[in-house]
Amino acid sequence: MRSQMLIARRKAANVVFVGFCWLATIIALGALAAILLSLLKEGVGGMNLKIFTLDTPAPGSDGGLRNAILGSIMMCAIAMLIAVVVGVLAGTWLAEYAGDSAYGKVVRFVNDVLLSAPSILIGLFIYELLVKPLHGFSGYAGSVALAFLATPVITRTTEDVLKLQPAALREAGVALGSPLASTIRRVLWRAGQTGILTGGLLAFARISGETAPLLFTALNNQFFSLNMTKPMANLPSVIFNYALSAYDDWRRLAWAGALVIAAAVLSINIIARTLARETRRS
Repeated sequence: MRSQMLIARRKAANVVFVGFCWLATIIALGALAAILLSLLKEGVGGMNLKIFTLDTPAPGSDGGLRNAILGSIMMCAIAMLIAVVVGVLAGTWLAEYAGDSAYGKVVRFVNDVLLSAPSILIGLFIYELLVKPLHGFSGYAGSVALAFLATPVITRTTEDVLKLQPAALREAGVALGSPLASTIRRVLWRAGQTGILTGGLLAFARISGETAPLLFTALNNQFFSLNMTKPMANLPSVIFNYALSAYDDWRRLAWAGALVIAAAVLSINIIARTLARETRRS
């Protein structure tokens, strides 16, 4: 009798837990659907060819987001160049050399802290490090701030991917007389290249929509400019400024820019998940 009551109680608890999970999932999907619908409803109306061919306009003038899109691409490209080099090397060191050493544990802890650090703190740090001493905002400062956000993601991904590689690969390289560094470069990196690429894509997806760090570093520029030593136009800052304006044409551009970023991030995430699925299959 007591066992039957225990079984019934466990079944009831399971039903309640599963029901709660379903409810939380429905709420989360509903919120996501509402966001996407509002983005499509407001953003599609402002999409046209001028978005990609004209620069940000003055109120009431005809214009687009060309300079902001190009500025974001330039800063994200430089940031990813820095983040990939530092992140892959750091992740490789943690996976292959650090082991359980005290210094390795400290590096992992700092990397985990950076993974969850608020982006506005990174922006303030780079402002004090590069903007204030050099007496000016710049695209390079924005790139460094974005690199600080992307590097921990790539570092963690690289470490995890390399740890998943079979020990037989390392043993085979050593048996052939190859140094560990050469084995890592020619064997382990090639074996885990899809996973490392996935980490890079996820890092790029994270930084592509960051606004707070750029407000403290790159600021913004209403005009077309390729000079990374000066304030640089960027899509997140333009969206932030235009969405809060009192001009309808600026708000339409803000919605269109938000749709461009959302489409780019969604595409990158789909590519990253596809690559990750192929990695698991292989």
